[in-house]
Amino acid sequence: MSKHTNTGIATDCALHAWPCPFRLDGELAVITGGGTGLGLAMGRCLAAAGARVVLVGRRAAALEAASQSIGPLASFAVHDVDQLEQAPRFIEQVQRQHGPITILINNAGIHLKKPAVDTTEQEFLQVLTTHVLGAHALSRAVAPAMMQQGRGSLLFIASMASLFGIPNVVAYSAAKSAYVGMVRALATELSPQGIRVNAIAPGWIETDMSHKALAQDPARRQKILSRTPMGRLGQPEDVGMAAVYLCSPAARFVTGVILPVDGGASIGF
Repeated sequence: MSKHTNTGIATDCALHAWPCPFRLDGELAVITGGGTGLGLAMGRCLAAAGARVVLVGRRAAALEAASQSIGPLASFAVHDVDQLEQAPRFIEQVQRQHGPITILINNAGIHLKKPAVDTTEQEFLQVLTTHVLGAHALSRAVAPAMMQQGRGSLLFIASMASLFGIPNVVAYSAAKSAYVGMVRALATELSPQGIRVNAIAPGWIETDMSHKALAQDPARRQKILSRTPMGRLGQPEDVGMAAVYLCSPAARFVTGVILPVDGGASIGF
């Protein structure tokens, strides 16, 4: 097998009249938490691969700016994933305006950094509602149409907290660990009907939020880098490109996986 660059793969596809397996032309992707950070990066990468993307969040101004930064393949829709009963109506609205949804990326979430003994039941429940129940509600709402189409892709954005213990984030860890179980259960139920279900577990990624947090805690930054074999933080586009792969025909036989995008942090010592 010859060695290929990304350009080489595309060239080979063209020479052999194969559709490039990493293209997403004709797909419609709904991305929650799409206005900033990883959601926006995934939107950019999916649109670059040819998909139409609908960025979802609670702040219209941020979503509009994000969609404009991506270009004509992007639009936005305001929705609060905590409003569980509104999920079916929201999905119907998106499909009425844009057509069948073929990709749903459950990325919206909130963070809570607090010792376990100080985390109240209300705080714990709020984190679980946003991550777990919000993702389930949207997945449940979009799945029937995907079943009728005989194809679709559900993607959950998990975390390193899904894979190993991190102090002071008990509610967040519980929520992201629940994603792992949801992915495996949904994959067994939905994959026979053509719907693939996967997750990405990002490592430490260079975002505005992480930059501010680590700039104030150099010891934590050094600890992270010391246990990451690649010795650096990832970029948001690293997660975006992984999302393109998992949602593309290149991953047509991939379902039920949790893909770390972490520079090796989850296997480093």
